This record gives sequence, C-alpha cells and structure tokens, in this order.
Amino acid sequence: MKHALEKLVAQAVTRLQDAGELPADLALEIQIERTRDRRHGDFACNVAMILARQARRAPRELAQRIVSALPAMETVAAVEVAGPGFINFRLAPSAYHQVVRDIHAAGEAFGRSTVGQGRRVQVEFVSANPTGPLHVGHGRGAAYGAAVADLLVAAGFQVHREYYVNDAGRQMDILATSLWLRYLEHCGETLPFPANGYRGRYVIDIAADLHAREGRALHRPAARVFADLPPDEGAGGDKEAHIDALIARCRELLGEADYEKIFDFGLSAILDDIRSDLEEFGVVYEAWYSERSLLERGIAQRAIERLKQGGFLYEREGAWWFRSTQFGDEKDRVVIRENGQATYFAHDIAYHMDKMERGFERVIDIWGADHHGYVPRIKAALAALGDDPRRLDVLLVQFASLYRGGEKIPMSTRSGQFVTLRELRREVGNDAARFFYVLRKCEQHMDFDLDLAKSQSTDNPVYYVQYAHARICSVMRQLAEQGLVWDREQGLSELRQLVEEHEETLLVTLSRYPEVIETAALAHEPHQLAYYLRELAQAFHTYYNAHAFLVEAPPLRNARLALVLATRQVLANGLGILGVSAPEAM
Repeated sequence: MKHALEKLVAQAVTRLQDAGELPADLALEIQIERTRDRRHGDFACNVAMILARQARRAPRELAQRIVSALPAMETVAAVEVAGPGFINFRLAPSAYHQVVRDIHAAGEAFGRSTVGQGRRVQVEFVSANPTGPLHVGHGRGAAYGAAVADLLVAAGFQVHREYYVNDAGRQMDILATSLWLRYLEHCGETLPFPANGYRGRYVIDIAADLHAREGRALHRPAARVFADLPPDEGAGGDKEAHIDALIARCRELLGEADYEKIFDFGLSAILDDIRSDLEEFGVVYEAWYSERSLLERGIAQRAIERLKQGGFLYEREGAWWFRSTQFGDEKDRVVIRENGQATYFAHDIAYHMDKMERGFERVIDIWGADHHGYVPRIKAALAALGDDPRRLDVLLVQFASLYRGGEKIPMSTRSGQFVTLRELRREVGNDAARFFYVLRKCEQHMDFDLDLAKSQSTDNPVYYVQYAHARICSVMRQLAEQGLVWDREQGLSELRQLVEEHEETLLVTLSRYPEVIETAALAHEPHQLAYYLRELAQAFHTYYNAHAFLVEAPPLRNARLALVLATRQVLANGLGILGVSAPEAM
C-alpha cells in the first residue's frame, strides 16, 4: 500500500510540473509512513515540506496543490492536509479487504518484495574456530545470521550464505597438540595437561576415536614430550611460551606427516559436528570457505603483493606492517611476522579481497561483539586494495547469557565449561531458541531465560505466536466436525461483513506485513519481524476471545474464516523466515 501511495503522489507532482506550477528539476523524495494515531488517517506524507523550498511555496499551500492534483484511487477514502503541511490518507475498507484477497492469492509468497531484485549479497556468519562444539553464543549469531539472510531473500536479494573455516593458524595448532596429549593418555601416559590447552570433554572423546583408529602408532613417551620445555603457568612460567614450545615439540617428535594426520583428524571431527549441529538448527550455507585455501590458491600472497605495490606495507624489525593509521586506525598492524608467517589479519585481508572479486554488491559480516576493534582495519585494507569499504557491512552480535531459576549459568570456552548449542536445543527446542535469539537487536546484550523458553504460557512469545496458528487450525477442524466447509469464493466476496473493531484491527495489522519484511530486511533487524508476529498473534487472540467464527450465517462465517485463514498464512510465512515451525496443534 505504501508503494501505491508513493506512485499516487509522484503522479500528482508530475501533473503540477507538466502544468508549470512546479519546477521541472525538483529533487523528488517521497516518504509515506503510517500515522501513529489512526484518527488522523492511515498514512501520512511529508513531501510538501520537503519540496517547499525548491518550489518556493509555503508547505501547507503546496500540500493543498498536490492533493488537488492526486488521481482518483478506489482504495483511498479521503485525503486531508494537516499541521504544517502533512498529507494524510484515509483508506477505504476495500483496501484492507484486498489485502486478504492478496494473501489468499499469493500464499507463501505474500509479503515478498522486489526491492533487492538483481542485487547479489553475501552473508558470512557464525564462522567459529573449529576448535570445539558450538556454544550458546554461537547460537545467537547463527539464528541472527540465518534470519537476516532469509529476510534479504524475502526482499528479493540474491543471497550467498558462507561460513569461513579458520582451519589454519595457532589455535588449530593448540587443538592438534591438545588432541595428541589426550591421545597419549589413552595410550597409558600420565602427563601434565597445559594450562592453555583445550580441556573440554569433546577433546578426550575425539582422542579416544583417534586411538581406536591408530592404535599406538602415534605414541611417544611423555618424558620426551615435556623434556626441557619452558615452565607452564602453574610452575611460575608463561602459559603462552609453554604451549608454543609444546606445539613445536609435537611437530618434531611426530614429523609433519603424522602431525598433519592428527591436525586433520581433529579438524574433521569438530567441523562435521559443527555442520551437523547447524543443519539440525535449520541453518545451511551455500559455501564453507577454507582459510587454508587462501594459501593453496595463492590468494593470500596476491593480497600482500597488491598492498606492497601500492606502498601500503613497510618493513620494520623483520616484520611487515600495514599502514592502517593512514586510513584512521589507531595504529599500524602486522601482516607478516618476523618468522615469515602471515597473521590472522593478513588472511582476513585476503579473504575480503576475494569476496569483493567474486562480484557481490554488498558483503555482510556477522561477528561477535568482541571484534568491534577489528572493523576499522578491515575497511582500511579494502580501501588500500582499491575496493569501496562501504560495500562491507559488519554487524556485531552480543553474547547471550543463560539463566535457569533466576541464576546465571557460568561459562568459559577454553576450560570447557560452557553450554553447547546442541544442549540448548535439546532443552528448549529449535523453535524457542531461534525465536528468542532474534528478539533483541544484535548489538544488545541478551539474557536467555530457559524456564520462560520452555513454558507453555502467554508470557512465552514463541508459544504465544505458535498458539495463534494452532488455534486457527483448530477452528478449521471444528468446522469439519460440524459437517461444514469453508466457501472460499463467498468468503472473499463478503469481506464487507467484517465491521467489528477487532476485525478492523486484524485487517490493518495484516496489511503491515509486507512493510515489516522490507524494513526489517534493509535494516538487518529480524527482531522487527518477531515483534510484528507477537502483535499479529495478540490481535488474533483478542478477536478469537471476543467473537465466534463459526456463526450460522454463511456469508459472515465464510468472511471471518477468510480473515483468520489469511492470518494463519501470514503467521506461517513470518515464522518460516525466522526458522520457526508453525504447528497445527499444541
């Protein structure tokens, strides 16, 4: 409806221009918004106030001229000029009746738009290091990223979902070393486990699988492993120096072939678990992009050479530095260490260079909030490479804290004391997890109440919305039990029977759905859709409690069923975008 009114106003302005009453070179910007109070109409437009200076007319006078030039439109009952020059539109009931017909005609496609047609967007999300199972913090990024991607699809964009697999670098070496040490324990060795190793139970389980496959082929005496190493933290040493020395000893004693065997075994086991966990959560990707492929395909080296040729790298104390301060960063950043190894930052530069070269109009990165300082340097690198950093949007997702019985559940990833996404899903279900995760803006901290998520009460937002869908299905079952059927043709032709206040509220709420989808998609804010679905569910429940649907008069009965079935369709469409099911019974 907003777009139809925008076209109507544009036609009126064009008429005035053709008549010589307005300049031909106006910078036309038409904004149609719903009124906050429907007593002032349904929609308001401020175009007269925007154009007043260019047109050299008083805003209210200009608004009157635009109103007089508006073409007739059956769905507009009245147009008024209000305040300093607002143009208020009051819609005819037939406009909202048409929405119901549109919903029945479009079905699952209702609410989808073409605003993003022909535009390719990449959404990269989760991308957790494959050093352990996904925890509840990753779950929020997964639910949010999937919802953003699906909203963009609903708005007409061509979306490419991608998971960046950090399968190179120090953290993976720490994992491989931790896995080998646990393997040695399965071989009967007693050893001091490093303070900076991965301590989770999952490492012990993967080590058991490795031992079952390899037997003692990878065994080395613990005495040789720990001989003459720098002391660990517990012995008054530096835990970082200790783990790095352990990694080097691991490579030395095993040799590169066996070391790679352990490295790849751990990587595959955890990555398979992550992929399975996400698929069970309803989150799928078009691509899983390997960090190691940046090296294998020469992309990382090419990125470094481009920066060198552009004069954006300099050498100091054996390392190569990127001049990020030249682009507003607080300090320059190392890309190649003294030992010749590339940093994480260097690989991220190469990865983002490759994203741009793949031709995406926009690239959306969804990261944890602790990466906020990383954003300026990535944008600086893109600018240095000659790409437009405005093509990159970085959305930061705050961590989610779990509460049970009013008490916060403590979590620590490295120590292995955390609640996994799989454990959360088993406790509250996919639907509650997906819905709760998107109830807040991504940059807002989230407290996840496990007890509320499991409750079957109107206080539980996902239950409240799903119950509305299930209630409508129940109405249709009752219809069949009474030996009646819904007459679709009569229902859609008798919508003028819907004159109750609750019906009007529901009609207006349904009409907003396409606007919500478009706005939420462009703003990357799935919480707007979640809140809308709660509002729609409330409008339905209120209507359900106030009026009988299966009345004796067929015209009214079929019209009301047309309305509630349209409501069911929109509930299902919106829940589907959020990755939540629409149950027929609860």
